[in-house]
Order: sequence, then structure tokens, then C-alpha cells
Amino acid sequence: MPLRAPSHPSLTCLRNFTSTSSLLAKSTKKRLAFEHANIPVYPYGPSELYKQSNFGLYGAQKIQFGNSVSEKNEIKNRRYWRPNVHSKRLWSDSLETFIRVRITTRVLRTLDKVGGLDEYLLGEKAGRIKELGMEGWKLRWRIMQTKKIKERFKTQRKQLGLPPVEGALVGSSGNLASAEEVEEEVRLFDRDLEMGKDMKLGEELEQDAEDGGFMQEGRPGSKDKVEL
Repeated sequence: MPLRAPSHPSLTCLRNFTSTSSLLAKSTKKRLAFEHANIPVYPYGPSELYKQSNFGLYGAQKIQFGNSVSEKNEIKNRRYWRPNVHSKRLWSDSLETFIRVRITTRVLRTLDKVGGLDEYLLGEKAGRIKELGMEGWKLRWRIMQTKKIKERFKTQRKQLGLPPVEGALVGSSGNLASAEEVEEEVRLFDRDLEMGKDMKLGEELEQDAEDGGFMQEGRPGSKDKVEL
């Protein structure tokens, strides 16, 4: 009876399917281009230092670096602190639905202070626009297309004594667009939002930060003092 040649190990470990979403499998650059294809360009651009913040409401927070110093021997060890990020379902009054998004505790406190998600996204100061990031800019554009927000802007213009703006619609390119073109952009945005509403965005980038690097976080409850 002839002997069978042993099969190569690479042929015995083939995967017939993958559980990774096609959206999550994209690189950061391609994923941002896909999610922001139907909305205006964000004036401050994506974050290059902390790419995970492009897919959530991080309030411009980034990883902080410093030293943990032992009390006994004054030995310094490099460490870092990541923002306190959670996955939350937030209610939008204008969309009348819940939106799942990754958000920091600092931004959550700001939401409670200003009166909800819509009020936070519609902030007009330059500092608020800058801290929205790519994800906040995308949600801001979407709620501004709702009838409720448009009526709110009309009321504000009337109170200020400004003439009403009728028939002037602006598309994602910044140029004048018809009502049908704007409705098509909103439909495409809602489709993409529906595809990603149950995804825990940014976790794959956070996992990479945990697996690699020379920095180690201090143990919970340790008495190490911190020196920046």
C-alpha cells in the first residue's frame, strides 16, 4: 500500500469563511473615504496621531504619555494613559432613534451639560467643531438634513430679522443641489449608518495598542506616584 505524502501545514489550516466585517477590514484611510463619501469635507481633516478617534466622539482626547515612579527607589517606568472610552446608545431627537457610538466620559458629561446629543453636535464655536472629529462631523451633517432642525434654523433666522432662505439646497460637494440629489445623499448616509450601527467601532485599533509597544499600564490599586 503506497504511503501518502504528508500535506503541507498551510493547506491544513485554511479558513472557509471570515467573521470580520468588510467595513472593519478596510484600512483607516479607505474606511474614512467610504463613510464620508456622501457628506461635506471636514475642515480639520482626520486625526493622524490617534486614528481610533476618527470613529467616535473623543472630544479631541488622545493617548497621554508619562512615567510611573516608585515610592521606595524612585525608579521611573514609561507608561501611557488612554481616554476612558465606552460604547453607548445615544438618543437623537431630530432622527428619533438611538445611535450607537464610541464616546469618552468627558464628552458624556458635556452632553449632559448642553442638553443631549443634538445640542452637542450643533455647537457653533470653532472649538466644538474641532473636537467633533470625523464621526461627529458626519452625525452633525445628518441631523442638519432633518425637517426638525431645518424648522429650527428658520425660526432662528426669523427671530434675528433675517430673510428666509427658500429653495437653496447645498449638497455634499458644497454646491447648490436639487431636493432629489440631497434626498439621495441622505438615503446613502442612512444606509451606511444602518450597516454600522451595531459595530463597536475602533476596537480593532485599541486592541493593536494593547498588544504591542514597550509601554505598560500601572496595576490597579498600586501606590506608584506619577510624574509627567
